[in-house]
Amino acid sequence: MNESFKTDELKKARLAAFHLLKIRGRSEKELRGRLKQKKFSSAIIETTIDHLKKTRFIDDRQFARSWIQSRLTKPFGLRRISLELIQKGIDKELLREELAFAKEGFSEDAALKELIQKCRVKYKDVESAKRRQRIFGYLARRGFSIEAIESALQKS
Repeated sequence: MNESFKTDELKKARLAAFHLLKIRGRSEKELRGRLKQKKFSSAIIETTIDHLKKTRFIDDRQFARSWIQSRLTKPFGLRRISLELIQKGIDKELLREELAFAKEGFSEDAALKELIQKCRVKYKDVESAKRRQRIFGYLARRGFSIEAIESALQKS
């Protein structure tokens, strides 16, 4: 492969990576996949990823931490956040550590209580059993556990 061609491709790959990172933070797996979609060679992708890791533009731990914090403010349940990060290629051990760290400042009960109140207002004209079913489904889709939802519904 021509050396100047390789240098040009490396520059293009880095620019593409920086553009993607400017939009939002990404995991290593996500960035690797997006560069592959853009038809960069494996060698160019590896060199680009290594450079970005050395310069700390990508860091899966920091990405997971910020993703978790952003999703908890919505609020989403820990199960959903976990699944999203696994799909994004975050290592399960790293994920477990970051979720344990995030749980310290997060009250699932308070989040559920707040969401239930909002849903009750939204579905105030719906028959009681149907309203409960809709609220339950909404909370389950947001990633809260069945046990936590049942407990929160009984308390409120």
